[in-house]
Parts: sequence; structure tokens; C-alpha cells
Amino acid sequence: MANLVFDTYGKTRVRLMQVLRGDHAHEIMEINASILLQGRLAESYTTGDNSQVLPTDTIRNTIYILARQHPIESIEQFGWRLGRYFLERISHLEAVNVAIEQTPWDRIASHDSAFAQSSKEQRVTRLNVARDGEIIVSGVRNLQILKTSRSAFCGYMKDEYTTLPETKDRLLGTVLDAEWTLSRAGQNIDFNQLYAHVKSVLLDCFATHESLSVQHTLYAMGEAALAKFEQLQDVRLTMPNKHCLLFDLTRFGLDNPNQIFVPTDEPSGYIEARLSR
Repeated sequence: MANLVFDTYGKTRVRLMQVLRGDHAHEIMEINASILLQGRLAESYTTGDNSQVLPTDTIRNTIYILARQHPIESIEQFGWRLGRYFLERISHLEAVNVAIEQTPWDRIASHDSAFAQSSKEQRVTRLNVARDGEIIVSGVRNLQILKTSRSAFCGYMKDEYTTLPETKDRLLGTVLDAEWTLSRAGQNIDFNQLYAHVKSVLLDCFATHESLSVQHTLYAMGEAALAKFEQLQDVRLTMPNKHCLLFDLTRFGLDNPNQIFVPTDEPSGYIEARLSR
């Protein structure tokens, strides 16, 4: 006999764009939202009894309706509102898991109603909204960053297959995924301000750190964020090493004083760590 040990269901990748029309200028909020419900839903699997199942089509509609009734101020606040909505209306639910990705739109010059997308960067949040509290994780994804100084890689392990030369002056490029868990999840947090400040600290540390490896800089970035913001319980950073390879110009009778590189997307080194208090 089979035992149902875990189940969840919901609606994923619901796309929504909201235009916030202020008196003098517009703002754009574009999101991709997923909502998964957990609770006493086993009968829908084991016997086909759908009496406790809210259609996923209804879940999708609710996202649009709540955005109309309560314009999106931050993805964390909106995610919390969605989670609480379903918990308060459906008594047999135990928790609601919400994940939201925000696609950034930048204003074109000083125009009030014209925008452009400048990168693949996304602001993200994940929430577990339960009856006994909530966990809120905020972060940034696909943030491409590069430094052309203060980066070295020496003293590493070598064997008969090692061909990589040591260097004290290399390009350090990565696509940063960062997320941080809030130790005091609550509605009194200015999520937009906190996001901007955490991101700023991470990038400033990346730029100024005297890097001995990607691991070394990753740790310094997480340490700086935890030291600066007491609201953060932990920080998880993923920093694949996007290599820029020095091109050999000697065969053409030219030197290459760290100026001409070949960017490569793959394969790439993969570095990840989670720092906690």
C-alpha cells in the first residue's frame, strides 16, 4: 500500500503587469507569481474527492483581483497578502507557499511614461505563509557583474592534469544570485528600501574586495550584508565563475597586457555558500 507523504498544488508562472499611474509619473510592476497550497488535501489524491480543492484557475484570478484591490508596493508585501488571503478563507489549509519574480523596468531619461529593460536581472521573493507565522526570503537573480582589478587566483591544488596558470591580476565575472532570509518577518519592514540597501552593500563589497578567489569574495559579500543589516538571518550567494580568457597574441607579434579577452559562457565554475549568524 502506498502512503502519501507530501502533497501540494497550485498555480505557477502567472504573469502580471501593473501600471501604477501617479499624478505626475507612471511606474511599472511586472511580476511572475506562483502559489502552492498545502493542507488537508489528501482525499483529492487518494479517492478523487475534489470537495476541498480550489481550482487553480481561481488561484490565478485571485492574483489579478488582489493586485487591483491592493496595488503592488513590493513583491514581499504582495506575496504576504496573497498567502494570508488564502489562509483566512480556506480553513483546511495549513500553509501557502508564494514565489514571485519581478522584471525591472527603467525609466527612459526623464520621461514620465516610457521605460526600457536594461538587463535580465530579476528581484525575487519566496514566502511560506503558515498559521503559526511566515518566512520571507528576498533576493536578486541573474545580476551580471564584473571587476577588472583586485582579483587573483594563486596557490591552488595542482596535479598532472592542471593547465591553469596562476595569476594575481585577472578579470572576475559572475552572474550573481543572492537571497536573504528575514529574521523578523513583518509588515513594518520597508521591503523596497531594504532590498536596495542589501544589493548596494553586496555590490560595493564585490567591487572593493581584494579577492583571492571567487569563494573569498563571496564570503566577504555575505559577511558584509549580515554585519550591516540586523534584519537578515542568513544570506545565500551563488556566483558561477564566468571566465574571460586572455587571448594569445604572441603568434601575431603582439603583446597582451591584460587587455584582450575572450568571454565564455560555459563551462563555468560554480561557487555557492550560505552564511548565517
